[in-house]
Amino acid sequence: MTSPAVSTAVELIDAPLLYKGKVRELYDLGEHTLIVVTDRISAFDYVLEPAVPEKGNILNRLSAFWFDQTRELMDNHVVHTDVERLGPIAKDKTLLKDRIMVVRKAKRIDIECVVRGYITGGGWKQYQASGEVNGIKLPEGMRKNEAFPEPIFTPAAKNDVGHDEDISMDEMKAMIGQELALELQEKSLKLYGFARDYCAERGIILADCKFEFGILDGRVILIDEIFTPDCSRFWAKEKYALDIEIDSMDKQPVRTYLASTTWDQNSQPDPLPAEVVEETTRRYQDIYHRLTERA
Repeated sequence: MTSPAVSTAVELIDAPLLYKGKVRELYDLGEHTLIVVTDRISAFDYVLEPAVPEKGNILNRLSAFWFDQTRELMDNHVVHTDVERLGPIAKDKTLLKDRIMVVRKAKRIDIECVVRGYITGGGWKQYQASGEVNGIKLPEGMRKNEAFPEPIFTPAAKNDVGHDEDISMDEMKAMIGQELALELQEKSLKLYGFARDYCAERGIILADCKFEFGILDGRVILIDEIFTPDCSRFWAKEKYALDIEIDSMDKQPVRTYLASTTWDQNSQPDPLPAEVVEETTRRYQDIYHRLTERA
């Protein structure tokens, strides 16, 4: 049975709200921060109505799964994901179960670390315009969705309002220093390689993904979310093809629906139809089951 959607946790958490993003809410626990992953869904920079049932707890469980899987590769910010340990701070433990993560407080590095294994999405648009992606010169004649000979690192400068800004590696070095830039590049490529191989064994292509890192006690750690449908592009192997728009394993039903309407993308869109919401829930459940092999 599908649990009711949670659009916000403000009435469910007895702790100060630090930040409210499009999907995540951060609460101050003193030594640590509490992340609550809501069921809100965004597209084209708008938070849509209604929220998508199960989405938040699937994203949170999937992040927890990947943080555990990659722990040997690098440290991360997770303390625990047990709602019972929150005590009276959690006013409704049933609604909050599976959608909370208590994390260590790290200083966020304002770079979105993107790794691309295939030329698609925004990378394809850049390539069509200039033959480059984030300043990286690529071979002529590449086709949409083609795999790169080796994955490429294409960072973006974080922007909490609107789109992040694609930057070159040289620009990244100028912003945060060469040593840190090279460390983030190395860690990002290593993490991508691990997950790409893991996904491939389960019939899934990890086309691209993004990471966020922070500094804690002078060391770089992995923060935010990791290898979820909201920060990664997953393709079912059986749907892979060149020169088409591949139906990705995420909120694609929402994007497809919005593109089929007369919405101008400059105002709040009308509520999503029930069948689009249901199909989106099903997509998130499917990728979770295929990746984790858990119910």
